[in-house]
Amino acid sequence: MALSRVVITGVGLTSPNGNTLEEFRRSLLEGKGGICRIDMRYMGQVLAGVCDFEATKYQRRKDLRVGTRAGSISIYCAREALADAGIEANELDSKRTGIYVGTTEHGNVETENEVYNISQFDYDTKFWSHHHNPRTVSNNPAGEVSLNLKVHGPAYTIGAACAAGNLGLIQGMQMLQLGEVDLAIAGGVSESIRSFGIFAGFKSQGALAEHEDPNKASRPFDKDRNGIVVSEGGALYTLERLEDAQARGAKIYGEIVGYQINSDATDYVLPNPERQAECMRGALEKAGMQPSDIHIVSTHATATPLGDIQECEAVREVFADCPDTHVNNTKGYIGHAMGAAGSLELAGNLPSFEDGWVHPTINVDNLDPKCDLPGLVLNEAKQAKRVDAILNNSFGMLGINSALIIKRFSN
Repeated sequence: MALSRVVITGVGLTSPNGNTLEEFRRSLLEGKGGICRIDMRYMGQVLAGVCDFEATKYQRRKDLRVGTRAGSISIYCAREALADAGIEANELDSKRTGIYVGTTEHGNVETENEVYNISQFDYDTKFWSHHHNPRTVSNNPAGEVSLNLKVHGPAYTIGAACAAGNLGLIQGMQMLQLGEVDLAIAGGVSESIRSFGIFAGFKSQGALAEHEDPNKASRPFDKDRNGIVVSEGGALYTLERLEDAQARGAKIYGEIVGYQINSDATDYVLPNPERQAECMRGALEKAGMQPSDIHIVSTHATATPLGDIQECEAVREVFADCPDTHVNNTKGYIGHAMGAAGSLELAGNLPSFEDGWVHPTINVDNLDPKCDLPGLVLNEAKQAKRVDAILNNSFGMLGINSALIIKRFSN
């Protein structure tokens, strides 16, 4: 069966170092991070990537009180993506629009807050918010977007740990190809910095980064890396079938040409390089491409000692003989945005199709020899000979792997 070609026509994002694609991209090329210290209940100050976007641009204050941070991020990103695509929200074909939001986890923040609040009142449940249940259902972020946009098509989340951003895009593409929708708003979001449990969990694993300089804390591939910086953020895209995008004269950022999802089935946390390599090769096979056709590999590496090494083994195995392939990472700038990581990291590389620059991996003062990859771009941006294809890696706990290939659009 011949499948429709699917293209990206709009990008909306918020990140710790930028609230538009232009601002985000400029920060990446200039080496500007966005990590700071925040107060975390029971823990004192922790390092985090915090977004600072204008939520009231698209929501009333009442909606902000009733809804969630993840919902608010999703609404902002969805609205910005539509505006970027030149699509008026009030002119959407609401029954033919789908919303697919990847997320790592949802509901922990709201539940922790409610438990803490009623602890101040001897755990009397009359002080428990009646908004709790709709706030904590897993489809909340996508559902809040549907309420805000008055969209009547499918709106749901994809729970895929830290691979969720890629999976949101893959789901949107598949639904367009199946003819279920005519426009997909897809990607990933995260509100994780508001959850004590997230920080406590990483802390107990010895996987929470520490550094006197917040913007030096996230250090993928550096020999002195010591863990993750937890961040919030989001990146949602408008996806359309090529013929529909062309019919309305839309600008096209790129075309989704390949993807693969698989599972390690070996460990709760530690990745499996063999399965990761299989995932990348599967995406290349679907795209009908060779490793040498890829000009940027966007890595998932989170700055954990073993995780970075495992992914480097996989990337080295697939792209060993590809002199024009560049490798980079975005988490040194913004930390680990969990469910938003894959979609944000893709957004940071998309402009390379236009300007030919590969943003660097920063904070690598002492490269770990086990992470020394051919084509690794470190500390300073590099002008590539050409950028025609990007492979975006995004992996998650319980062994879920995803690889997504975006190609420069050409007729």
